[in-house]
Amino acid sequence: MTKLLGISGSLRKASFNKALLHAALPLAPEGVSFTTGTIEGIPLYNADVEREGVPEAVQVLKDQIASADGVILFTPEYNNSMPGVFKNAIDWVSSSMTGAPNVFAGRAFALAGASPGPFGTLLSQDAWLSVFRTLGADLWAGKRLMVPKAGSVFDKEGNMIDEEAKARLKTFVEAFAAYVATVKGR
Repeated sequence: MTKLLGISGSLRKASFNKALLHAALPLAPEGVSFTTGTIEGIPLYNADVEREGVPEAVQVLKDQIASADGVILFTPEYNNSMPGVFKNAIDWVSSSMTGAPNVFAGRAFALAGASPGPFGTLLSQDAWLSVFRTLGADLWAGKRLMVPKAGSVFDKEGNMIDEEAKARLKTFVEAFAAYVATVKGR
């Protein structure tokens, strides 16, 4: 069984990226377990706090990443870059002050995102590239999924209503799952 984890980089309840993540979950192919992680409850990174102990929300996310074969970040784009709260969560999880192993090293990661703008989350996804290179992650170069004009792709309840976008999402999830299974089998 291949295990995928999806993490939305938005704290907003009605986030397009949370909606994209939830639309992706049932599209996982047979033999793939696809669950969600969250950045909710992760405080601002502070090494002094970390010396006292890793916050529970950080440890939960770190454990989820460590147990996943592959991780998809569903990243919003704020001011032409990654959201600060999402980067903060990754900074916490990647910190090695406590001597914990690097859960990013060699692990397969993919990027996806939805935005109300016309370019999807292109610049946010580009901003993540150097971060994952630094962390030693296996950033899947097969595809990136960008969903532009998300206001017309999801209804008010967050359901994906655009069939073309749903087909692209399904292809993306299936292709990443196949890549992860190949890497896992090495």
